[in-house]
Amino acid sequence: MSSNPSPPKFKLYNSLTRQKQEFEPLNREHVRLYACGPTVYSYAHIGNARMAVTFDQLARVLRFLYPRVTYVSNITDVDDKIMQAAIDTGREIGQITRFFEEAYNQDMAILGVTPPDIQPRATEHIPEMIALIQSLIAKNHAYEVNGHVLFHVPSFAGYGGLSGRSRDDQIAGARVEVAPFKKDPADFVLWKPSTPDQPGWESPWGYGRPGWHIECSAMAETHLGLPIDIHGGGADLKFPHHENEIAQSCCAHDQTDLAAFSRYWMHNGFLTVNGEKMSKSLGNFTLTHDVIARGIAGETIRHAFLSAHYRQPLDWSEETLARSQKALDKFYRVVADLTDKEHLEIIDTAPPTEFLEALCDDLNTPKAYAVLNALAKKATVEKTAAALSDFVASARFMGFLTQSPAQWFAQKPTGSHNTSPELDASEIEALLSERTAARAAKDFARSDEIRDELLSHGITIIDTPQGPEWRKSH
Repeated sequence: MSSNPSPPKFKLYNSLTRQKQEFEPLNREHVRLYACGPTVYSYAHIGNARMAVTFDQLARVLRFLYPRVTYVSNITDVDDKIMQAAIDTGREIGQITRFFEEAYNQDMAILGVTPPDIQPRATEHIPEMIALIQSLIAKNHAYEVNGHVLFHVPSFAGYGGLSGRSRDDQIAGARVEVAPFKKDPADFVLWKPSTPDQPGWESPWGYGRPGWHIECSAMAETHLGLPIDIHGGGADLKFPHHENEIAQSCCAHDQTDLAAFSRYWMHNGFLTVNGEKMSKSLGNFTLTHDVIARGIAGETIRHAFLSAHYRQPLDWSEETLARSQKALDKFYRVVADLTDKEHLEIIDTAPPTEFLEALCDDLNTPKAYAVLNALAKKATVEKTAAALSDFVASARFMGFLTQSPAQWFAQKPTGSHNTSPELDASEIEALLSERTAARAAKDFARSDEIRDELLSHGITIIDTPQGPEWRKSH
């Protein structure tokens, strides 16, 4: 993508300071971004996918603004849930984690998520975790007892600074391990013993495995150095996971400034399903893999995730998907009209400033959608290559219009009525005649329906002075 002569300044809401700030990277030549990735014991749910799409869009903006961006998002491949999945299925842990890691990456690719520059696995960073834990023990921020190592929360005065939780809330909301030997109820596990049949590694405290929180502290420092520019994930990770990461990393390096680990923090909002919290007990636990398997286009799912501001709650429903499908149908219809009917050529260009300004305002995707719609209307009215190219460049910047209109309308979601056999020439001509009559009667809604139906069969209409013509697109 070509560079913008005067790109706007990027502003973001920093969860650490609880205010919107102008983003100033430590090094403008190299921005470093970290987002917590999935625990690979099952297919990713739609909450995981919303995070991946959000931070993918963030990375796209940063890559436009800065010469180099390193985006790291980890894979947690050692966890009690993974161990339970192995027991439940009788499969090897390594088989489970590699299968679901690959499935996650494939599903996210369908949603237009570019792979992170680095996707480290927890199991490949055990020595770094052990070294970090040893440093915390040496500095009296952690202690070993009965093969466990625990972080001593009262040793870090800044604990709770990210989430703003009180002492009582910290204890109530912590992921409490069964450990009667804790010095303080809020203390959390850095290392725990493993039985011979469980995954584990040799350590100064015996055969065991890391706690969840230490993983990201070790991997972020290993691959990005400290402090990193932006760290983030879902709002559910703010406490205790991200709070614990800050405590571990700051204490290991004798830092009291909470920004010494990450200078900015971004958290995407919660996701509900038909207005209710997603949970297996309610029967509304939705896997991204299942939505894709229904034949819902990846662009439609991505559009739905970005339709709400990332910090706001998003309600996932069939209506949400239908609105996104309708919006994208409109976008593709604009391209089909202007490239086939007006014979306009799409020129490679950067998105216009007003579009970039929307995304640079704390990743304001609803505002960007409003600009997109205005650009689509402008292209339709002006019928120029420049106007069309501005619209297409902006849509593609968000991961849309990645196919030809014929490919888009040919998609047939499971359960769709668009499953009729291939049309023969007489059927196509009959539909063209009906479309001509509809246009003459100014019934443009029916005209568009016929055009879309033909596109769904791979038939493109070309309007000429002598009347409409058609050709097969695939």
